[in-house]
Amino acid sequence: MDTLPSCLPHPAAGWTRRRWLAHCSVAGLALAGARPQAAAGPARILVVGDSLSAEYGLARGSGWVALLEQRLAQTKTPASVVNASISGDTTAGGRARLPALLKQHQPTHVVIELGGNDALRGLPLAGTEDNLAAMARAAREAGARVLLLGMQLPPNYGRRYGEDFAALYAKVAKSQQAALVPFFLKGVADVADAERYFQPDRIHPREIAQAKMLDNVWPALQALLGRT
Repeated sequence: MDTLPSCLPHPAAGWTRRRWLAHCSVAGLALAGARPQAAAGPARILVVGDSLSAEYGLARGSGWVALLEQRLAQTKTPASVVNASISGDTTAGGRARLPALLKQHQPTHVVIELGGNDALRGLPLAGTEDNLAAMARAAREAGARVLLLGMQLPPNYGRRYGEDFAALYAKVAKSQQAALVPFFLKGVADVADAERYFQPDRIHPREIAQAKMLDNVWPALQALLGRT
């Protein structure tokens, strides 16, 4: 009989080579599983949004994404941020752009802030839901954790359309195992003095609203980062 591999210190008498190799394979797998995993590197957060995240009408560096970078540094959270938001973008645009962004930046976390422009254009909600689901799924399949920022519409868009629009974010989050901020503009668009938080177009928040917007995102993002 050939000499058996010395994967174990005391080979049992009478073992065949095949049995010994099988035993060694199982032992090797067990040892591999017992080894500690390599320490995870800094998180890479990719934000894919529209004008609400692209600092429309604001001084550069004053939007909520820039404030997020500052807060990560202040809290000594090891993470970098890539802001891939484009003013006027729709969920269809984000869906088309996302594969290249995932390949280029290889994010560990993806924040999706889209859908408002779909609703402003009166686009079918089924398409918006499908696009958001596809984006969340693509991000997950690329190994990233997903945070979806929900939006709501003013009453003048119609009660039914507004309710269905707001509800689709929760549907997508549930179906795609994504984290959810139910209303990104909570405390900004739904307060009695909301006008003071918005630019003259009454669509885009002013600089004074950006910290509140970040506060709405921060708890959910912290949880995804494992920093709660």
